Amino acid sequence: MKVQNPLFRTDMPDPDVLRVGSDFYMVSTTMFYMPAAPVLKSKDLVHWEIVSYICSCIADNDIYCLRNGRHAYAKGQWATSLMRHKGRFYACFVCHDMKKTYLFSTDDMEKSDWDRVEIGEVFHDMSFLCWEDRVYLVYGNGEIRLVECKEDFSGVVEGSDRLLLQTPTEGMRLRCEGCRAYVKDGWIYLLFIDWPDGTGIRREVCYRARSLEGPFEKKILLEDDMWIPGRGIAQGPLFDDEAGNWYAMMFQDSGAVGRVPFLMPVRWQDGWPVLGNDGKVPETFETGLPERAARPLQLSDSFCHTQNRLEKVWQWNHLPDENAWSFTKRPGFLRLENRHQARELLSARNTLTQRTAAPYSAFWVCLECGGMRDGDYAGLCALEEKYAQIGVRQRNGVRSVVLLCREGERAPYEVVRTGQMQALEEWYRKEEQTVLLRNDRVWLKIVFVFDSWASGKETAAFYYSTDGVVWNGLGEERSLFYSMSLFVGSRIGIFSYNDERTDGGYADFCDFVFSADAGDA
Repeated sequence: MKVQNPLFRTDMPDPDVLRVGSDFYMVSTTMFYMPAAPVLKSKDLVHWEIVSYICSCIADNDIYCLRNGRHAYAKGQWATSLMRHKGRFYACFVCHDMKKTYLFSTDDMEKSDWDRVEIGEVFHDMSFLCWEDRVYLVYGNGEIRLVECKEDFSGVVEGSDRLLLQTPTEGMRLRCEGCRAYVKDGWIYLLFIDWPDGTGIRREVCYRARSLEGPFEKKILLEDDMWIPGRGIAQGPLFDDEAGNWYAMMFQDSGAVGRVPFLMPVRWQDGWPVLGNDGKVPETFETGLPERAARPLQLSDSFCHTQNRLEKVWQWNHLPDENAWSFTKRPGFLRLENRHQARELLSARNTLTQRTAAPYSAFWVCLECGGMRDGDYAGLCALEEKYAQIGVRQRNGVRSVVLLCREGERAPYEVVRTGQMQALEEWYRKEEQTVLLRNDRVWLKIVFVFDSWASGKETAAFYYSTDGVVWNGLGEERSLFYSMSLFVGSRIGIFSYNDERTDGGYADFCDFVFSADAGDA
């Protein structure tokens, strides 16, 4: 099977991979999107599909329900670690907003909502480490620490937390973090990312030792940015296939589409893993595995479902109100009911999302708005910090197609780092373009273009149609970018909210279409 890097051109950061026989399973980070912690499966390491989610809900509270000005943007589920131990599967991740570490287990990787234990401490970017029949979490940033898990995985052993090693501080923009820990041939291997100051790029480094007491030796494994200067490919796991061939999967910050994974071969030399082609990521290589198809990571959806169950490519922006959406109230349609007043898009509940994909992603949907009330606004959005949305809004009994966009210079880091959505609301102004709508049905489309991997054109364009055939552009193309305020790639979203009251109406959506073919525009 031929691998073409990047492995897939969509937001899938912080991977960890676990092989079970001939099956490969991968987890990734989706932050505040729910359900949380997607599990992907592959037979050939090229085609991957989402088969489950580790949990549907982090917490039913103000943070995850977008209440009282609280939110989980840029936080939520981070950097899950996977492990198989004594016939059972385990996953662990932190939520900094909850100040907790979550430890999950299951007997079936493809079953959603694993059993979970909550630990009232934050073990940042941890990795499982099995050593001498004990299981540890290796975690930290710069100061790398170790804590032992209880034998029944009900928590951590009191008093077991200790410093394992310290990584360099001087001359470092980012000290070591993002651990992946392994044991092979009597060696303990700890893989991290770090980032030197100056002209340095993110890179993958490895520390190894014969015991937990050290001493630890260090080696740079990967220092390569391929065609995006300054954006090093790093942070991820090592794993093997049934034939004993080894691989590494690392990711790269790749502009507005998000952080995308790269796969590379690994060989072992003098007890060290050698990644790619002597430390460089290959554009292509052969795995020797037979090709096996999988469901794509972006899908069209007719919304003709007999149960209120989403396809696994969909995630909600934060925790949904389960009583405010339905496939069954009007068969053939997704109904979104406006039960919560929202100031604007990022405070609105029940926005349903999918990832975008480079280099081109077009999405369109039909909206029937006969159930809308004054104050309702429903449609499609390009969900990111400087978002834009096209939809139907009702005011004083009159409906219009409205393109609403955040405008202004990109918010500086001093504003973004506060983590306050209100600060961003105050930074950006909003501008609208409207067209009077004279019927109850309209088609809406957003076209995303990601050219040259963050060094070229990254835009979204907005269209509407009154017959589903002839499309009319509304407004100008919008520039897209990746921001730490959300910490995820730009997504398509289906939204409906009311900015005036809590007893709004509803919007019915049908025939959602995704196309990666620019000829379909």
